[in-house]
Amino acid sequence: MLDFYIIEDDQAKPNHSEQLGLEFVGGLDDKTFDNLQNKGIIDRRFDYYSDFRLGTLLIKQIRQTVIQKQLQADTDVKKLTQLFDTADKKQSGLIAYGD
Repeated sequence: MLDFYIIEDDQAKPNHSEQLGLEFVGGLDDKTFDNLQNKGIIDRRFDYYSDFRLGTLLIKQIRQTVIQKQLQADTDVKKLTQLFDTADKKQSGLIAYGD
């Protein structure tokens, strides 16, 4: 599972012990992640098994891609959008930890 946590855009990447203090917002399984990459929603530079960040600007860009491709009703996209909605409410980005 790829776990997503709330993180401020200007916050340094937490070390492992600090990671535990971050707010967990949800996760994506490998099939959903692969589907999102195949649909051109998540860039191929992001790896399911590696840690990466999605800042607020990148989240907005991904949302625009969803709208342009008219995939708002897609099941995989809805899972990602739920994570983005939580980040938007906190006015923060997301950090993903793959395991």
